[in-house]
Formats: sequence, structure tokens, C-alpha cells
Amino acid sequence: MSGKTVTRADLIEAVYQEVGLSRNESADLVETVLDEIASNLTSGDNVKISSFGSFIVRDKGGRIGRNPKTGEEVPIEPRRVLVFRPSQVLKDRVSNS
Repeated sequence: MSGKTVTRADLIEAVYQEVGLSRNESADLVETVLDEIASNLTSGDNVKISSFGSFIVRDKGGRIGRNPKTGEEVPIEPRRVLVFRPSQVLKDRVSNS
């Protein structure tokens, strides 16, 4: 396992190599897709990408937590969290690689 992290630049380069757009057009395309995903998630919508997975926005209620160091009870505010659920296709590809 290589442990490499894929960056925006890597995605832009992949679009450039595969699609044949210019580097600037490839960068614009990747930025547009990422901006669209981010704006939908920010507004509370879920994003589902077929054969890849779903990004789901969940509302978590407030609760009482505990500081593990001191044992003191601490209130945890309600918040929104982002969850990624991979599709079965992606799970199969990862487990077979």
C-alpha cells in the first residue's frame, strides 16, 4: 500500500491526461465539480455519486460529554457533521486491489 494522498493538482492532471482539455480548462472543470459538491453539502443536501458513494449531512444533537483527563462533564453543542458512505462498487474495488 503506497499511502499517497491525492491532491487537487493530481485530479487536474488526471482530467488533463484522460479528457484532453487544456490544463486551465481541466482546473476549471475540477474546481467547478468540487464547488458544486461543497455548495450542496453546505446547504444541507446530500450528494450521491453513482458507483462511488454518498456524502451525507447529519444533524447531531447536543449531549453531555466527559473530559477523559479530568472526568468533568462538558456540554457538547448540537452540530452538523459530514459522513461518507462508499458504494458497494467502490468497496469491492478497494477490497480486490
